[in-house]
Amino acid sequence: MEHFADRLRAAPQSRLQRSAAAEALDLARELARRAQRIEDPSGEPHEMPDAGMFAVADQITVAGHDLALVLKTDAEVEEAVVLVEEAQKRAGV
Repeated sequence: MEHFADRLRAAPQSRLQRSAAAEALDLARELARRAQRIEDPSGEPHEMPDAGMFAVADQITVAGHDLALVLKTDAEVEEAVVLVEEAQKRAGV
């Protein structure tokens, strides 16, 4: 997650505009949803807002750290890692 966020911070604006920022926002939203579902299974998750293409690296970092705090098993951690890796490949950074 930190590696992906760092790559986004270093990416040119043109790369972010093409698809990287949208992919990163989708990932941040999914990580946040997962964390919220674990913390409050009966509650309705709130969607992370679109704070702009230059904020997505921070959004991934925050959502990822929130999720890491509530994960309980190695399998859950591995699943989250795979999500991040796949999103980074799709983003092309």
